[in-house]
Amino acid sequence: MQYNGGSIVAMVGKDCVAIASDLRLGSQALTVATNFEKIFPVQDRLYLGLTGLASDVATLRERFRFLTNAYTMKESRAITPSAFAHLVSSTLYERRFGPYFIEPVIAGLEFHPAPEGEGKGTWRPYIAGADLIGCLNFAKDFIVAGTAADKLFGVAEGLWEPDMEAEDLFETISQTLMNAVDRDAYSGWGAVVHVITKDKVVTRTLKSRMD
Repeated sequence: MQYNGGSIVAMVGKDCVAIASDLRLGSQALTVATNFEKIFPVQDRLYLGLTGLASDVATLRERFRFLTNAYTMKESRAITPSAFAHLVSSTLYERRFGPYFIEPVIAGLEFHPAPEGEGKGTWRPYIAGADLIGCLNFAKDFIVAGTAADKLFGVAEGLWEPDMEAEDLFETISQTLMNAVDRDAYSGWGAVVHVITKDKVVTRTLKSRMD
């Protein structure tokens, strides 16, 4: 789980959600690349982060893309974040005796229809994580994964506040990730942050310490 390094964090805001990861790909303490993507779009308002063994990241990225497309064609609708979380869980549990060395983090907005005659419904933030055999973990504040997870927990506990607007959420998740990976030799070398709202997804790449 720690051979290639990498860390991911997802946070909930007010009608928005954010997910961020570092960009380092390593071979233990040796840095191999500084542009290794760990977060992938699933639907317009749904992103998947994968941290762990790099070969399994690439394998599962394609596996989940295939399964999501199959679901969309069979059901004639886009997959919801909660349905996708259970798809991730069942896919990992299938391989529990020879597991993928992956910790997934799911972040998105889920549509909740209003009761009949009471408006159009709302988009609510949804985050979830899982261990390498698919045991789901739901949270109402933040989810962390990767080699800097313990540092991310500490910083996020101090910085996260409920009902943050999108820009405040971006600043909080950025500071959380950047400060945590500075204390972890297997993570860092830049970061990418996706802030998801009902209207758009804003993606920003951050520069960080390169030592």
